[in-house]
Amino acid sequence: MSAHGAPESKDLTRLVFELTLLSRHYLNAVVRHPEFHLDRSAYLILTRLELDAPLSLRELSEAFQLDISTINRQVAAMLKLELVERVPDPEGGIARKIKASANGLTALAADRARKQIGIGAVVAGWSEPDIARLGALIAQFNASVEQMEHNPWPRPSQP
Repeated sequence: MSAHGAPESKDLTRLVFELTLLSRHYLNAVVRHPEFHLDRSAYLILTRLELDAPLSLRELSEAFQLDISTINRQVAAMLKLELVERVPDPEGGIARKIKASANGLTALAADRARKQIGIGAVVAGWSEPDIARLGALIAQFNASVEQMEHNPWPRPSQP
């Protein structure tokens, strides 16, 4: 057992290594394609805002587990690009909330479509059950992380 209670094994060592490579491949793929409209932070923030009600800077800070100054800087850049907009709190609170703009949702949809094409090319030779199994295992992994961090992430409804 490791210091954190996880069993040490060849499989766990391989998983850690493969996740490292996955993050490397994913980030390199985005950097190599200048047709993407959004940087990583804008893509993630818009993904969250698309699935959630408008959020305050504090709520975004908590959702992303980042310092509020970091979120403030990222949102300020997005405001300049008109990817998000400030709106009154729908529940009547004093703090203004951040909402994805039509421009932001359009850019998000375009980048998501490009990512789907790229990932689709990678798994083009795979069977549908293998693609579904990988998606389900990644979803299970993400849910475990969210449970450990007490930070659930909204999911799109399934068709």
